[in-house]
Amino acid sequence: MPTHKTEPSPQLSAQFWDEDDIANAKALKGPILIIGVSGFIGANLFYHLSSIRDDVYGCSRLPHGRWRLQAAAKEKLLPVDITNKEKVDLLIKRLSPRTVFNLSAYGAYARQQDVKKVHETNYMGVLNVLESLRENGCDAFVHAGSSSEYGENCSAPLEDAPLIPNSHYSVSKVGANFLIGYYGSKFGVQCCNVRLYSIFGPWEERDRLIPAVVSRGLEGQFPPLVNPKISRDFVYIDDCTRAMVKAALIVCVKNPGESVNIASGVKTTIRNVAETSQELFNIQEDCQFGNFQNRNWDLPQWFGNPAKAKELMDWESHVTFADGLKATAQWEQAAGELLQFAKSGKGPKKISAIIACYRDNQAIPIMHQRLTKVFNDLDVDYEIIFVNDNSPANDKKVIEEISSHDTHVIGISHSRNFGSQSAFLSGMGISTGDAVVLLDGDLQDPPEVIPKFYKKWLEGYSVVYGERVKREAPMYMQIAYKLFYRTFKALSDVSIPVDAGDFSLIDRKVVSEMLRLNEKDVFLRGLRAWVGFKQTGVPYIRPERLFGVSTNSFFKNIWWAKKAIFSFSFKPLHYIQAFGIGMFGVSILLGLYYLISYMIAPPKAEGVTTIIMLLLMLGSAQLISLSVIGDYVGKILEESKNRPHYIRESLIYCGKTYSDETKMSELIEALTKEN
Repeated sequence: MPTHKTEPSPQLSAQFWDEDDIANAKALKGPILIIGVSGFIGANLFYHLSSIRDDVYGCSRLPHGRWRLQAAAKEKLLPVDITNKEKVDLLIKRLSPRTVFNLSAYGAYARQQDVKKVHETNYMGVLNVLESLRENGCDAFVHAGSSSEYGENCSAPLEDAPLIPNSHYSVSKVGANFLIGYYGSKFGVQCCNVRLYSIFGPWEERDRLIPAVVSRGLEGQFPPLVNPKISRDFVYIDDCTRAMVKAALIVCVKNPGESVNIASGVKTTIRNVAETSQELFNIQEDCQFGNFQNRNWDLPQWFGNPAKAKELMDWESHVTFADGLKATAQWEQAAGELLQFAKSGKGPKKISAIIACYRDNQAIPIMHQRLTKVFNDLDVDYEIIFVNDNSPANDKKVIEEISSHDTHVIGISHSRNFGSQSAFLSGMGISTGDAVVLLDGDLQDPPEVIPKFYKKWLEGYSVVYGERVKREAPMYMQIAYKLFYRTFKALSDVSIPVDAGDFSLIDRKVVSEMLRLNEKDVFLRGLRAWVGFKQTGVPYIRPERLFGVSTNSFFKNIWWAKKAIFSFSFKPLHYIQAFGIGMFGVSILLGLYYLISYMIAPPKAEGVTTIIMLLLMLGSAQLISLSVIGDYVGKILEESKNRPHYIRESLIYCGKTYSDETKMSELIEALTKEN
């Protein structure tokens, strides 16, 4: 049995729950999972239950950083998109919840117009959860339906009354209602559908009717209102959460698959709302109705019949509309800083970490742990993309293992070793973050520097790169690297920061521009500088590899230097041209010298050594010049082949490996689509 916890601030938990309500909450079988926790009802239910027991978890697509959840324990919030069946399965298997409340929905607000998303969330999402619970077992699944299911049939309908939906939202909710009935009767899943009427109270969206009435009422004014005859059936949030707990304890067990109306049974018109508000807030002005346009689902006879809720689970609304409005106003005044997050309208940022891996099997688990801690501390959404560049070690197996218990992790395996630059591009191609962070898999790029990158990014920089102020490497290597970067900067046609490797945070718009570039032989730190935008550096000390030895040799470093210079500079060609012109000038001077000498004094058989040295010097210069030109020609040849940067052999997600091209394409589409 879960232990009772210290009551949190009244700003977070229920005000109208009594001892019986608390006892009911304690009687729920745990762990408890609240899907859609970042929404209005989900957040209230989460805080209500969390004030009583310590096995309550919440999930939504992006829970971390949401304004309603600023006071929630981070370890209790799980990022899961219920339209992704594999993520749902993984969550249910990991958590094994015994009681599940689904408050996830899309389309209830006028601004939510994506029809496809309405049906994916409200129907397919429910199907995914039901299927997973059927496979893994559950004691109660309470789905938040809607009075919108009745549509045009809106005057106190009974639960078995005809459903006449009048919007995509109501159609999707009707579909979910039938799913609940089917799984309850056919498969014996202990589930039920609670049709919620107009729930109101703390944490509601700021652009909704009641928050607008309260916030303007506290200023002695009315908000814009629709036709005064439009009606609602208002239920205070504490009555709603009480009903959901009772439904889990009683309806799911005794009447699986049933639908129950959660309504007050009282018809409250917009005129009634204005009159109550005027009395509560002592508003002196007269209310002007009709200055807010009616929505297509606004109806004059919209109220419910709670008789079945009373019959099945002894529930009825306790809080009157006037008392609920007063309690909401008191909460609004006490909430203070909590509402500042809502008014800012800023959702959590998402960062994609892309790690190029080659012989990094020992470092990958440590990289995962350190990145996870950094992102959780930052309160951001995130994904971690490990790119296995055909490592001969068991990098792939390690990535599979990590992804099997962390839905943030995505793995890519290449068909051969294409190099770190291609590995980064491969990861960038499927990343979905507002920014990406590029790291080498050997832990020489410390994840703990990312918060400094993030801070600079929030200040408005589009690219934040790491400046290696010191390397933990032999002195001759430190000197060689510093000479290279300064030579590269001097030769480059664009401004290249010195001592800056691939380790960086790059804004999404910059990533998009970099992915548009067509060149095949890429040098990312050069391209990063070439695309421009506002950039800055963050100094850090680059440590040695934690495991093994570097895969870079002296000659490979020379290759990197040539790759960088020949990709971003024509100056070597200019120097060859200048050298040729200079030698031409020298040859003219030497010719004049020997001509004059010949006329003054006859030549002798001397100077053979000089001639040989000159021939060797010129021959060497010609060979070097030809090799430089050859490198440029080689780059032209490489570009003309138009070969891809990489070939993905497989993708790894949720512990599964996808090798089929069609399956990989479907997975990439699912991962990168807007949810």
